[in-house]
Amino acid sequence: MAQDQHRTTGRILDILEHLSVSEGGMTLTELSQTLGAPKSSLFPIVHTLEERRYLQQDLPTGRYALGASCLALGAAFSAERGMEDVFKVMKHVVAVCQETCQFGILDQGNVLYIGKEDSKQAIRMISWVGNRLPANATAIGKALLSGLGDDEVQALYSQGLPQLTEHTISDMQLLLSQLDAIRRGGIATECEESTAQLACWAVPLRFQGQVFAALSVSVPLFRCAEEKINEVCRCLREAQAEIEHLTDIPHFH
Repeated sequence: MAQDQHRTTGRILDILEHLSVSEGGMTLTELSQTLGAPKSSLFPIVHTLEERRYLQQDLPTGRYALGASCLALGAAFSAERGMEDVFKVMKHVVAVCQETCQFGILDQGNVLYIGKEDSKQAIRMISWVGNRLPANATAIGKALLSGLGDDEVQALYSQGLPQLTEHTISDMQLLLSQLDAIRRGGIATECEESTAQLACWAVPLRFQGQVFAALSVSVPLFRCAEEKINEVCRCLREAQAEIEHLTDIPHFH
């Protein structure tokens, strides 16, 4: 490490940069060997990064990988470099459906919203980028949870399913049944499970078979006519196909 660099700051960047190119993550021992630094000095850095969600650890293997906060931080930059094509797709969804479209990732048991396009309707969903909601209570969250196995979902909610409204799913087996339907190609949905008088539909987004994000459209109940629902589902399917195609383009990553 160059003498004019702050040592701890350099270590943080070294850890993030090495994990960003590691396909399977790295253990603390592997990081220590790669960086030529004692585990005792790396542990407090890694622990803090994990607490702040910049790293996440796979408990069975002990391997660390980049966490949700890295993606949220990167989204602010990638909105102008790399993610603009995704936001164009979202804008098109809103133009056709005239309803709010959101883009989110899974952060432990929560949805972390990292992209949003508002509709121009006077009455619409109120939300903001950076917000977190329990994944089990939202359509976009269910789409994200469909990328996990049942055991992983149960482990996320070992203390029970969080409740946002009286309509939020409280039964784990019912949630797992819905996730199975999504895995088999269904569209995730919820009605007043997160917000009164609001329904939502969502699709998972996959890269090389793995769910990496999800896209949703939210509609006030008084506008939920059959024609509107069909239009929302059609737009989501088209957006899903287009965004998944974009992930195969090298500049996207």
